Amino acid sequence: MRVLFIGGTGNISASVSRLCVSWGIDLTILTRRARGMTIEGARMIQGDINNSPILPPVVMSEQWDAVVNWIGYVRPDVERDITLFRGRTRQYVFISSASAYEKPPTHPVITELTPLENPYWEYSRSKIACEELLMYEYRTVGFPVTIVRPSLTYDTVIPLPIGGWNEYTVIDRIKRGKRVIIHGDGTSLWTVTHADDFARGFVGLLGRMDAIGQAFHITTDEVLTWNQIYRAAADAVGCELKCVHIASDAIAGREPSLAGTLLGDKAHSAIFDNSKIKKFVSDFSATIPFEEGIRRTIAWFEADPARRVVRPDTDAMFERLLARYGR
Repeated sequence: MRVLFIGGTGNISASVSRLCVSWGIDLTILTRRARGMTIEGARMIQGDINNSPILPPVVMSEQWDAVVNWIGYVRPDVERDITLFRGRTRQYVFISSASAYEKPPTHPVITELTPLENPYWEYSRSKIACEELLMYEYRTVGFPVTIVRPSLTYDTVIPLPIGGWNEYTVIDRIKRGKRVIIHGDGTSLWTVTHADDFARGFVGLLGRMDAIGQAFHITTDEVLTWNQIYRAAADAVGCELKCVHIASDAIAGREPSLAGTLLGDKAHSAIFDNSKIKKFVSDFSATIPFEEGIRRTIAWFEADPARRVVRPDTDAMFERLLARYGR
């Protein structure tokens, strides 16, 4: 099977790329970075999908069993890909987001039939718009789309909503014995999926013609409270967790940059029914508990000082919120 990844070396996609190679898939990765991560066994090609006139000829001329765009975020990205790959791939996989599901949810258990609506987060609305266009193209002209909606999936990011992700600020505060903020009362339920687990479900969909016109989320079945998630992160660095609970809407009111990720996603309980992906990929199961996965992630950050980015502006944001609500 010949597969093209647009992107393929990121937080989720690197795990998928490595698994593709181990399964014997002929994988080509189009990457913008001249110097960056190399996936051993994959064909790495430098190029920018956003600059179609000078894309490498291999991307423009070859036929593919599947094309996966890991870096499509807005409708023009999808419009471009439809033009580029119509008639040149048997399957086009769009990476959407589970944050596209309705917020606030009318039911805590989410299936692929849960409506898509997110008035709080433009990122999610853009993903919904991409999905709508792709499904229109599927229904009207048979464009071979499969939609995948990851939820909070981690490997080389810290899956904590305030001071985490690509920065190390929240872990640095925990290690220095400083207080960190947990949104709400910390008892809402959430699902945090390791990228290696996600990869097993995802790769099983590649080349599946019965997955055309279908949407899937792929998550672990482990459900944790945010208190448990933060406590596991603190345990991973061998430190006591000192936390303050602050209402999500209070945080968003003071720090609008956090409104999307909180009010549009993590402030609400989210339990994912994975029956559909298990029906299509019968051997899929998530086997990495968060307490193990977060230790791997922390070890990855600890392995290189350049990865441990502590942002003074984020630290100052913690202190502003704690000064107002910390008592």
